[in-house]
Amino acid sequence: MNTSKFPNRIVCLTDEVTEWLYMLGESHRIVGISAFAERPEEAKKEKPMVCGFTGANYKKILEQKPDMVIGFSDLQADIAARLIKEGIPTLITNQRSVEEIINTLEMIARMIGVEHKAQVFLDKMRSMVRSAQLKTQHIKVRPKVYFEEWNSPLITGIKWVSELIELAGGEDVFSELSVYQSAQERVLFDFNQVVDKAPEIGLFCWCGRKFDEQDLLNRNNIDQVPFIKTKDYQEVDPLFMLQPGPAAILEGLPFLERIIENYNNKK
Repeated sequence: MNTSKFPNRIVCLTDEVTEWLYMLGESHRIVGISAFAERPEEAKKEKPMVCGFTGANYKKILEQKPDMVIGFSDLQADIAARLIKEGIPTLITNQRSVEEIINTLEMIARMIGVEHKAQVFLDKMRSMVRSAQLKTQHIKVRPKVYFEEWNSPLITGIKWVSELIELAGGEDVFSELSVYQSAQERVLFDFNQVVDKAPEIGLFCWCGRKFDEQDLLNRNNIDQVPFIKTKDYQEVDPLFMLQPGPAAILEGLPFLERIIENYNNKK
């Protein structure tokens, strides 16, 4: 295929875009990545790091002469504005749900002219979602799941995480907060809010920080939480769960399904 009419020098401001282009066999187009890009591991060895998440080395980006920059979320609006002023085509996506993740990945593939390569991955994701829906849609009693994205302040799960918990057969105890885009809108004022929900499974996915079990065990009224009594709590790797890209579905959904299935089998 003649790719001359498609972007061939792409800067990826976030991890999931880098991972997606590598999955599609298009890593040769990447000329810059985020310092937080961890997937795949070879990306940091092969590609120059040109940005963080909310800040960027504009000089380094411009030196790469990109014909497209792709990022994620309103938190990168300032980076996008600066690059647009420099005349660089810049796409900032804002996917928050499972469906939006898949549609965004499809859009990116189409924009760089490789939708034919993407189809096998997209079909697999949609098939996994449909299978999970069929398997769990008639469940009447679901285990109550508490998902924690950060510990200080306490931040509950974003929308795609809440949806994946439901798809896997669980009940996100703070699903009403997941609709909010900003993490600040998903902050709990007190751990007693968790205690009151009586969650049976606890998932701790601290973005950028390793889970500290002692931090959890030192919380007020922690002994009243069902998942503490049964030891049904564990750390979740944010590298696949908190990236709004392919890994959230391809790895995150099976991971949650196993946890909830194991819990149900113990009952």
